[in-house]
Amino acid sequence: MECMFCRIIAGELPGSFVCRGNSVVAFMDIQPINFGHVLVVPVAHAALIGDVKPEVAAEMFTVARQISVAMRSSGLRCEGVSMLLADGPPMQEVPHAHLHVFPRFKGDGFGLRFYSHKPIRDELEKHAKAIRDSLATLRG
Repeated sequence: MECMFCRIIAGELPGSFVCRGNSVVAFMDIQPINFGHVLVVPVAHAALIGDVKPEVAAEMFTVARQISVAMRSSGLRCEGVSMLLADGPPMQEVPHAHLHVFPRFKGDGFGLRFYSHKPIRDELEKHAKAIRDSLATLRG
């Protein structure tokens, strides 16, 4: 197996598991944004979230929700929780779908940079139409 997450799930590499299920596992990130950073991962290898069975993707978010609730009462520094799904090679270091769940607190230094161009309504409508059209094609 080449996939690091598959190897962790199989027990070939160490992992600090928060929970294990038949289709989804959660373990600690070894490069945490903040202490308590957890990765929620499908057991079956899938590079992108679109490759994950819909019911497993839903379970990933159910597990992430449960973990976020647990973080708040865990004793870890946690004023809020962020969830981040990096989907694809530009942002995804390990090519196995995974959802980051990590505690946040004021001044923790993490942030997202938003696009500085504020689009006009026509641009927003054009982009919305492109996505709607693609959804219609996918749904058949």
